[in-house]
Amino acid sequence: MSYRAFVVNKTDSSFSAQITQLEESDLPQGDVTIRVHWSSVNYKDGLASISNGRVIRSYPMTPGVDLSGVVTESSDDRFKAGDEVFVTGYDLGVAHPGGFAEYARVPGDWVLKVPEGLSLKETMALGTAGFTAALSIEALESVGLTTDKGPVIVTGATGGVGSTAVSMLAGLGYTVAGSTGKESEHQYLRDLGASEVLPRDEVSAESNRPLESERWAGAVDPVGGATTAYLARTMKYGGGIALSGMTGGSNVATTVFPFILRGVNLLGIESVFCPRDHRQRVWERCGQDLKPKHLLDSIAQEVTLDGLPSVLDQILQGQVRGRVLVNLGA
Repeated sequence: MSYRAFVVNKTDSSFSAQITQLEESDLPQGDVTIRVHWSSVNYKDGLASISNGRVIRSYPMTPGVDLSGVVTESSDDRFKAGDEVFVTGYDLGVAHPGGFAEYARVPGDWVLKVPEGLSLKETMALGTAGFTAALSIEALESVGLTTDKGPVIVTGATGGVGSTAVSMLAGLGYTVAGSTGKESEHQYLRDLGASEVLPRDEVSAESNRPLESERWAGAVDPVGGATTAYLARTMKYGGGIALSGMTGGSNVATTVFPFILRGVNLLGIESVFCPRDHRQRVWERCGQDLKPKHLLDSIAQEVTLDGLPSVLDQILQGQVRGRVLVNLGA
C-alpha cells in the first residue's frame, strides 16, 4: 500500500515542505489504522509548515492536528474496521504523523467515534477550532453565563474558533457581538448570527484605566494580548473570558481590579490534552445544541491535498475566513 502525504523535513542546512508518496512501512506504531477522508487547517498547521514555526518536535513529520476517516485495522477492542472515527489534538501532527495524509495510524486512546448528528466532513469542519469554541462556551456556562445576562463578544471572529463560536452562541439564543479587523467580513459575521460587529482597533485599544463601563457578560477570546486586557476592563460583574489563543500577543497588560472588584473569571481553554470523558461530552454537544447552523454552507471551504500548501501560507497571513477542509479522497 502506498499513499500520499504532505511532509515537512528539516536538517541543519535545509527545510522542505512537500507532497510525497509514502509506503505502509512509513506509518508509525499505533493501535488504529485509519483511511483518512478529511482533515482541516489550523493556525498550528501553518506554523508546522515553516522552518521557524517551533511546533514540530521531530522530523520528518506529516502535519495536520485533525483527521477523520474510516478504520481499516484495529488492535483496540473499542474500534473495528468500518467505524467512522476522528482524532483531534494530542501529539497528532507535531510529534506523531498527522492528518495531511491518506492514511494514519494512532493510539486507540486518541480516537473517538463520530458522534450522532455529525458526519465525517462536519467533524473536520469543526475540528480543533470548533472544539475549542465549544469548550469555551461550556466554560462560560460553568461560571454562570446565560442568555439573559447580556451580550457575549467573540474576538477574532472571522477565524476558525471565532466563526464557529459566533454561530454556536447565536444558535443557543445569545446576543452575540463579533470583532474583526476585516471590514469586508462584517456581513459574513451577521449572517452567522452576530447582531453587532466591532472593529479590531476598538477591542485592542490600550488604556490607562483599570476599569471601564460594564459591557459584556462573557467573551470567547482566541486573540489574547491587548484584546484580553480590553475584555477584562469591560466585562460585566461575574462575567467570564474564555481565553484560547495569542494571535494578538502573549502578554496581557491589565490590573487585578476587574478580578477583585467585579469578580471577572479568566478561563484558560486547552483543547490538545483535554481528558477523554470531557472531550467525548463536548463533542456530543457539537452534534446537538452546539452544532453551528451554517457549518458547511458558510463557515467551511474545501481544498484537495494539492491545494494545501497555499492555504497554509494564507492562514499564517490571517487571510483565511472560517474553516478550510482538506479532502483526502472522501
